[in-house]
Amino acid sequence: MTEHEEETRVTSARRDIQAPAAVIFELIADPSQQPRWDGNDNLLEAEPGQRIHGVGQVFAMTNRGGRVRENHIVEFEEGRLIAWMPAEVGKPPIGQLWRWELEEVEPTRTRVTHMYDWTQLNDESRLERARATTSERLMASVDRLAALAESS
Repeated sequence: MTEHEEETRVTSARRDIQAPAAVIFELIADPSQQPRWDGNDNLLEAEPGQRIHGVGQVFAMTNRGGRVRENHIVEFEEGRLIAWMPAEVGKPPIGQLWRWELEEVEPTRTRVTHMYDWTQLNDESRLERARATTSERLMASVDRLAALAESS
């Protein structure tokens, strides 16, 4: 990459889901549900009872590699917005932000935007995986989330 090229460190995916925002939000805000819709196939499990209710909460998730990550909630609006920054246990976030925004289009149709922002990620060992997190991978999560929400 030359000095004139700028690497895109924010990617997103958006689609309308035929389900109420509350149904979709519950699948996102309950970490134990996240492995069901993870399009990166990276999440193994999260203990039940970690439902998110506000900024400042932290939920723990075990990835398929067996490592536990603490996810720090940095944005939250019930039924509409949730964002977190992952970290190793007991350490500060590593510079990645995962955000979900829900916009009610109709009572039974919700526009869902999933965004991944790694503008603050500086750990060289994590850059390759961050670059591989494309809008297609984000859309895979949105599509899986849609399948779950639309069948509820």
